[in-house]
Amino acid sequence: MRTALPAPDPGIPDHRSPGRYLWWLARLQAGPLLRGIGWGVTWMACMALGPAAMGRAIDEGVRGKDAGALLLWSGVLLGLGVLQAVSTARRHRLATLVRLAAAYRTVQAVTRQATRLGATLSRRSGAGEVVSVGIYDISHIGDVMDGVIRGTGAVAAIVAVLVLLAAASPPSALVTLAGIPVVLAAGALLLRPHHRHSERLRELVGDLNTRATDIVAGLRVLRGIGGEDLFAERYRAQSQRVRRAGTRLARSEALLAGAEALLPGLLVAAVVWLGARTAPAGSITPGELVTCYGYVIFLTLPMATLGEVADKITRGRVAAARVARFLALEPELPDCGTLTPPPPLPGTPADPGSGFVARAGRLTALAAADPADARAIADRLGRYTDSEATYNGVPLREVAGLRERIIVAVNEDVLLSGRLADVLACGRPGASVREAVHAAAAEDIVMAVGLDARVGEAGREFSGGQRQRLLLARALAADPEVLVLVEPTSAVDAHTEARIAERLRRARAGRTTVVCTTSPLILDRADHVVFVADGRVVAEGPHRVLLAAEPRYAAAVARGSALEASDGPVRIGEQEGEGR
Repeated sequence: MRTALPAPDPGIPDHRSPGRYLWWLARLQAGPLLRGIGWGVTWMACMALGPAAMGRAIDEGVRGKDAGALLLWSGVLLGLGVLQAVSTARRHRLATLVRLAAAYRTVQAVTRQATRLGATLSRRSGAGEVVSVGIYDISHIGDVMDGVIRGTGAVAAIVAVLVLLAAASPPSALVTLAGIPVVLAAGALLLRPHHRHSERLRELVGDLNTRATDIVAGLRVLRGIGGEDLFAERYRAQSQRVRRAGTRLARSEALLAGAEALLPGLLVAAVVWLGARTAPAGSITPGELVTCYGYVIFLTLPMATLGEVADKITRGRVAAARVARFLALEPELPDCGTLTPPPPLPGTPADPGSGFVARAGRLTALAAADPADARAIADRLGRYTDSEATYNGVPLREVAGLRERIIVAVNEDVLLSGRLADVLACGRPGASVREAVHAAAAEDIVMAVGLDARVGEAGREFSGGQRQRLLLARALAADPEVLVLVEPTSAVDAHTEARIAERLRRARAGRTTVVCTTSPLILDRADHVVFVADGRVVAEGPHRVLLAAEPRYAAAVARGSALEASDGPVRIGEQEGEGR
């Protein structure tokens, strides 16, 4: 059977409650879902009609000694078996399609939302929460779609069997009709604690994944400061909480599974006992007795299916609730500007809060007595913090395409996995990767591994200084209108830093560049230097002039030089690069 591929990703759903989110997934694949339901009903109906055909074959063929009737009803049984086989295959294929499509669309929606949140993501949700969606939630959400197909068939089969059973043996039908609500109600009582345990386990798994990602990201730093044992013990304690929650969930699952087998079995025993009591009196024929027995035995399948579907829907709602809460997050500072800054370019970013104004088309160095002040200004220039900062006189909140126009590069940025050339180009066609590598003085890295080398997770195979230069190359390859670099050379030696400072001016010629640093090598080669103290611009001019005229500037630069001389720039950079 040829099955159409899922439609393109329609984006993030507007309805973010668990039920509406699942309904959104169902509507997107209504065609395959409805066809699957149809084949599911056919599959169950074939099994439900089997006992009736068998009873007629016994009564009309065997008991009535009619060979033609026996062949007829045997043929009906064969046809039902063939149709059941075909419907089983079609139902399973369509159920697999909608299950995988729902899981894949969930990944699409979560990935799109993570991209939309941007810098808000790390402040509003842990990395483990996003990871848990991919390894835990998507399978349960997909199972809901499969459960809808199987559950609908089970309900249709139960209704059909009750009607057929009433025609064959009204007392047996009444007992069955009274027993089914009792069985379902008993199962529902067990579902409530099962739902609670499932929700608690999902929450703990998300917390554990967040802790694991934090430990992996800072493993080298933990080794450097001797914190391995402490964090290992904390992870072990959290893991034990997850284990205990999983044990409680498994216990509730065991009770639910036992009830699914025991309660329908008791109903079967009651109906068979009733049939055995009425058959000798001639109330029902042997064929009808076999039919009733077959019906009741068959009912264990749809009733067990309903219990399994209820379990899947419970898990799916828990997973959908977590996904819905994540999709409901809103960016703290959405990039929703509609105004394009007026020419001329290159642009001029400005921060009225500190008095900082970058020179258009020039390399401006921003030195601060407190490095936190420089970082705060960089965040405001990139609109990672709401402020009155402007670009060409237009408030940043009104600038269209701000993230493409202004890029803020910090040492906490991560190298993504993939081919090195693609990682540096970052999906931008025509990016000048080799020129950017040269400007970042990273040729030795490329020569050692090649642009076709595969970058591992977060670029962990590179040292701190190497990662810093590759991050700088990636920022330069993006070639934005305004590039803001925060301490881009803190992890390299003085000779490499001097080459970067000289090449950076040439690579960014004619475009606006801001470098937050107290390195004398960068400051001496900058076109203009701005000094910030107590969050405000207090002096600006050439580096050498500021050294002679502003004691606080000289102290800040001298402090940075002393730090590099005493600790060694490579070792300090390694700690910074590996700790972030």
